[in-house]
Amino acid sequence: MEIDKDHGRIETRRCVVARQIDWLEGPRRFSGEYRFPKLAAVVMVEARIQGRDRCTFEQRFYITSSPLAAARCATAVRSHWRIENSLHWVLDVNFHEDLSRLRKGHGAQNMAIVRHFALNLVRRASDKRSHKRRRKCAGWDPRYLAQLLSLPPH
Repeated sequence: MEIDKDHGRIETRRCVVARQIDWLEGPRRFSGEYRFPKLAAVVMVEARIQGRDRCTFEQRFYITSSPLAAARCATAVRSHWRIENSLHWVLDVNFHEDLSRLRKGHGAQNMAIVRHFALNLVRRASDKRSHKRRRKCAGWDPRYLAQLLSLPPH
């Protein structure tokens, strides 16, 4: 069980791992039923989030091909959300990635590479501007863009 206190709320998480999954294997019960040949465990994470004025409870389920202990699964789940919040959220807010209409060919993959490249350039700058402001300044000022492009790698 993990307890975190942050942003004016208390979050209590409990992770349970079920490794006995033989009930998922065996003959198919209906045509087209999914099979998970490398499935090793089913994970449930219960989260109780207590704010100032309300309390919520949620259960999330995951499947894994690795027979991890509950503590390791909890760490993996938290790491996944850390990546989601630090990368994907920034790409969506600063670059409006979720609004992109690119669907055909390699356009979506190519633009994802360009966005990651731009985000990494913007993150390397050491001035006091926000990521969004640095990106806008790079678009407006060719000298600032050249400065971002010439920064040495970390």
